[in-house]
Amino acid sequence: MRVFDASSMIYAWDNYPITQFPSLWKWIASQIEQQQLTMPVVAFDEVMPKTPDCGAWLKQQDIELISISNAILQDAVRIKSLIGIVNDNFHPKGVGENDILIIAAAKVEGADLVSDEERQIVSPVEPRKRKIPAVCGLPQVGVPCINFIEYIRGSGVIFG
Repeated sequence: MRVFDASSMIYAWDNYPITQFPSLWKWIASQIEQQQLTMPVVAFDEVMPKTPDCGAWLKQQDIELISISNAILQDAVRIKSLIGIVNDNFHPKGVGENDILIIAAAKVEGADLVSDEERQIVSPVEPRKRKIPAVCGLPQVGVPCINFIEYIRGSGVIFG
């Protein structure tokens, strides 16, 4: 199973229009139907105002949304502590509250996270400045994180 961040769904929707890439979106719909692709509710809530047509399409496909459970909340607290976020004092250049919940959801689900947030070649000295891929890559977090293109390449599917 893959857990999608809002950034990847919006990236896909904006760069691979459904009218020009219908076979890609048919495959994504099949991944949703087979419950191989899901989103945390907080990620879906980020998609809706930014790309309402994408949100409507996801609803039409009946995407399963991951609710924020107690287990996810507890892991989010652990991750926040790990990167030095105290009293919700997030750094504007790093992960936010929803990002932490999305990472924790992928961890609890035992799933890879698909995120198109910026990859930081060198991890910032200030841990609170880390973005989703860098936080996922911490040994104590250990969530595989790929971007949308890596997701497509890794599928091995040929779209004709």
